[in-house]
Amino acid sequence: MLKLIQPAIHVIIEGFTLIELMVSVSITSILIAIAVPNFDTFLVQLRVDNEISQLHRMLLITRNAAINSGQNAIVCPLNNQSECTSQWNKSLSVFIDVNNNKEFDANEKVIRIKAQINTDDELVYGKGRTKITYQPTGQLSGLANGTFRYCPNNHKEMSRGIIVARSGRLYQSSDIDNDGRDENRRGKEISCD
Repeated sequence: MLKLIQPAIHVIIEGFTLIELMVSVSITSILIAIAVPNFDTFLVQLRVDNEISQLHRMLLITRNAAINSGQNAIVCPLNNQSECTSQWNKSLSVFIDVNNNKEFDANEKVIRIKAQINTDDELVYGKGRTKITYQPTGQLSGLANGTFRYCPNNHKEMSRGIIVARSGRLYQSSDIDNDGRDENRRGKEISCD
């Protein structure tokens, strides 16, 4: 029996032949060629889902802050002068509007900050809208329904959104018609155009 095991061990110790090595490298190359494009798509989808999830949490925090404090709470992109702007792709801030002037003042404190999105991507909310204000009732103040639209660069088909209802409730977009693209609740595709 020992004589039967020795030749098998001898073959294993010798290593691979050139042909075996070339076949292994070829198979590995084919697998990498198939996986790399799918991996890029996977990473973009992860980035989009992460940003939508963070934005959704931030809007919920703003709504809860308004309800719990009994005062208006605002989420907006603040510039260097602490003014709300319409550049939603920048850093977003949540604060309680203590004096109810719809601006961030020195006596007010930022509750939460969300970092800006990937510089090549887009985040859009309404035309010219600079803030979302939640009332202590949890409802929006002064705005009709609106949709946040997140569009990744060079992957517009992966765009997603969050619909903010006048009631203050939030709804994430979904692929209603199973065409691979997210739509809002009315069936309109999410687009930043």
